[in-house]
Amino acid sequence: MEEPSVRILAGDARTLTGIAPASIHLVVTSPPYPMVPLWDDLFAAQGATEYGAMHDLLEEAWDACRRVLVPGGILAVNIGDALRSSGPGTFRLWPNHAEVLRRAERVGFRPLPYLLWKKPMNRPNAFLGSGFLPPSAYVTLDCEFLLLFRNGPPRAFPARDPNRAASRFDRAERDQWFSQIWTVRGAPQANGAGRRTARFPLEIPRRLIRMFSVLGDTVLDPFAGTGTTLRAARQLGRHAVGVEIDPARVRELTREFPA
Repeated sequence: MEEPSVRILAGDARTLTGIAPASIHLVVTSPPYPMVPLWDDLFAAQGATEYGAMHDLLEEAWDACRRVLVPGGILAVNIGDALRSSGPGTFRLWPNHAEVLRRAERVGFRPLPYLLWKKPMNRPNAFLGSGFLPPSAYVTLDCEFLLLFRNGPPRAFPARDPNRAASRFDRAERDQWFSQIWTVRGAPQANGAGRRTARFPLEIPRRLIRMFSVLGDTVLDPFAGTGTTLRAARQLGRHAVGVEIDPARVRELTREFPA
């Protein structure tokens, strides 16, 4: 089998320019989360300052992913809900996972059973609101969603395909990975310069790549960020393509994955 390659593209997840239709086998990504202050400026720079407009932008990305995926290819999206207020008495949940489910189905994906990623917390007794007095305390958001979609019917393989056979997982892996709740510690959220990175831990894309692709496949991250998905794909014998809109991060990724 040929050495896995990594290709970095400076571009927009809504267009995926430079990626041929039906050339990607798996998409694993963690996009900007609407209504989370960390990404407000990114959405605003593209003209989206309201919740619906933010998801309009993401919907364009899901449609582009559908175009570049092979028939039966999988889209895996790590997304978290948001808690935010716009003034006194307006504190509420913004259900990003439900909106991504709705929008991805609307562009043609078939939703599959999803995973819940439970993050162990440094403060397991953390809470919001009124503490011990009902009824105005809030449940802590300590889970994110790993939403799974398929591009049409299941992917077809030749009989006794060698790459598929070599990608087999064992019983213990199957039993752990295909249970709906994963407990995986989050990754550090600052780089050496103190810049918040919003990266997710390598174990998340590593599992998803093992579960939903075979050796020699091509994995795409349309919101490449710090390159976690690309790193996992290369380690697992898959080709990878990363698309990133931030020029600074494109330079960092290009240094790590030179052409």
